[in-house]
Parts: sequence; structure tokens; C-alpha cells
Amino acid sequence: MRRPVFDPEQLPVVPPEASLPALDGSRLTAEFVRERLQKQPDWHPEQTDESRLIDASLKLREAAVLVPLVQREPGLTVLLTQRNASLSQHAGQVSFPGGGREDFDRDMVDTALRETMEEVGISADHIEVIGRLPDYITGTGFHVSPIVGLLAPDFTLQPDPSEVAEVFEVPLAFLMDPANHQVRELRWEDRVRRFYAMPYRRSGRSGHAPDAGHHFIWGATAGMLRNLYHLLAA
Repeated sequence: MRRPVFDPEQLPVVPPEASLPALDGSRLTAEFVRERLQKQPDWHPEQTDESRLIDASLKLREAAVLVPLVQREPGLTVLLTQRNASLSQHAGQVSFPGGGREDFDRDMVDTALRETMEEVGISADHIEVIGRLPDYITGTGFHVSPIVGLLAPDFTLQPDPSEVAEVFEVPLAFLMDPANHQVRELRWEDRVRRFYAMPYRRSGRSGHAPDAGHHFIWGATAGMLRNLYHLLAA
């Protein structure tokens, strides 16, 4: 099946259906996030399936990602990776550490932790797994289990250069503010795909290239973060 080729940053922004409030600081602590994941209220994810653009006969591949919440003194941050531009899947995109499940993985938590170690060098010793978000089916045929973990800040990064071009952190407060969430629209043949995007520009990058601190978070990664917003806001 032919797939669309597009630059997500050049697609039009669609006005949101409703204006939602930013989460206040009391909902952005490690204690609150841990309790909310372990004792979830009645809530509904906004989006969990982007498979409209894949072949319906395609067998989904099981995968897992770690949603890593780093416990920094100013507040929680989310650790993300910029994938290497030479990869065959999701090249150049912003993503959580993660990948496909292997036969020797005991479960999806094991997959997420193994892939995190392989991609960025953070071992399970630094990670407290506190729950999971709803599974997410990507437009590229992956059935992803998002595992949420709290990270002690004393880890040392060792990114795999064959997979990861950059590792960076975004304040959770930024990502949990719907004012920073965009809806982008792709029209292709007789189909319409809408997905979330969360453009993020780091400050304090003087002396660097204009786009050195710019990251375009979109697609499944942004969709999972949007679901985290709804869980914490419920």
C-alpha cells in the first residue's frame, strides 16, 4: 500500500474543538502521577489508533516505549529522543525510548526497559515503573504499550549513535498545557488524518544554530502525551 510522504511541520493547524486548562502544579508531582496511574479514575483516552492509513491486512507488531519522567528539582521533565535520520522506521522523529518486543522479553515492561537501556544507556536501576497508559496503534503498524516510569536524576546517558541523534528533556508542565498542543491535518487521496503536535523550543541556546533547540513532537508520541494529560486532568 502506497503511503503518503509529507513534512508534518508544513501541514495546516486546525483549531481545537474545545479549550482545555493547563494542569496546576499539584497534579504534576511524582506523588500525584504515581497515585493517579495506580488508582485510575473513570476517564477515556482521546486517541489510541492511527491505523487508518495502514493496510488493514497488515499484522501489527508488538512494541513498548518508556514514558520517562525525570525527577528534577524544578519539577518533572519528560525525557525524549530525536531518532537518527538514517533509520528505516520513524527516521528523524521525536520519540520515547522503546522498540519492538523480542521473544525473550518476559512482558512489555521488560521490552520498554531493555530498549531504554539499549537506546540511551539508562538501566532499570534508575527507573521506578509506576504504571502504563492505554495501548496505542501507530499509523506504521505498531501496537505500542506505553510504560510510565519515574527516573532518579543521577543517571548517565550513553545514547546509541546508530539509533539516537539527540536526547533531551521537556518540562512536564509544558506538555500538560493544552495551549501548547496543536492539531495538524493531512489530506491524502480520499482520506483525512488529524494528529497532535507539540512544538518545543528550548531557551538559552545562544551561539547555536537557529533550530538547534527546536523539536517537533508529533504523531503517536504527542498522542500518548495527550492521553497522559486527560488521565492527570480527570
